[in-house]
Amino acid sequence: MRIVSAAAALAFFACSASASLVNDVQALVANQNLAVAERLVRAARAKQGATPEIAAAISWLARGALSARQIPQAESYAAESRKIAMSLLGPRRLDSDPYLPTAVGASIEVHAVALAVRGDPAEAVTYLRSELKTWANTSIDERIQKNINLLSLEGKPAPRLEGFNLAGLKGRPVLLFFWAHWCPDCKADVPIIADVAHRYAPRGLALVGPTRLYGYVAGGEPAPPAVETQYIEQVRNRYYAPLAGMPAPLSEANFQAYGASTTPTVVLVDRAGVVRFYHPGAVSEPELIAHVEAVLR
Repeated sequence: MRIVSAAAALAFFACSASASLVNDVQALVANQNLAVAERLVRAARAKQGATPEIAAAISWLARGALSARQIPQAESYAAESRKIAMSLLGPRRLDSDPYLPTAVGASIEVHAVALAVRGDPAEAVTYLRSELKTWANTSIDERIQKNINLLSLEGKPAPRLEGFNLAGLKGRPVLLFFWAHWCPDCKADVPIIADVAHRYAPRGLALVGPTRLYGYVAGGEPAPPAVETQYIEQVRNRYYAPLAGMPAPLSEANFQAYGASTTPTVVLVDRAGVVRFYHPGAVSEPELIAHVEAVLR
């Protein structure tokens, strides 16, 4: 339901029983109530001071401003979020707190997008590659790679896949469907992927569905690799039956190379092994068909 009154929205969230400021700000931003979201954050900061959650909440203000094409404001929020996060990080690892990766990752993403919007995508990619070195082996490295790929992967040779010989399919277009066992959007996209794969298989389209381990199973219960691998097979059998013949290489390295921090991520590779379509997030069937048709011409 869309919030129509800023005053009513602020009153609602101020009285809300929600335990998460970030969730409240995210909801307001999604409803394009950026001004209300900022007032909520400023009120919380006045009471709490600079905390990891405040930094994460401000990073959502940055994303909201970016979505509204308020580029200077978005960069200001992003810089503020990062400054708070870095002051709190100190010698700790980034992933020592659940809110710090959100704040730092969003600040990097917003600044890079702002550079690209201003007409300097090359500088944005250079900046992202520098940040990728800084934050290698943290929970945001895939997210940074995703943003590099969004700006530069299309038209480039597809990165190799660990656990699957992608080069062996050269001469055929390949649809890569990155999915995760916990991902509802991946399950929702199964009919689309299956329909496109079946429709274009006679014309040579191959389908590969990389996935990875996350360290847990249903309900977020921690699980060792062997248990999680077995759970992935159970999920495949239950929700991915229309894609039963799809190879599913299991590798974290594949998600890093393709920046698949968002699931699903759909990648279309042409007959020469060049990426022609890179799409983090759910994709519509008409859009996917248009891109497949283009590589099959």
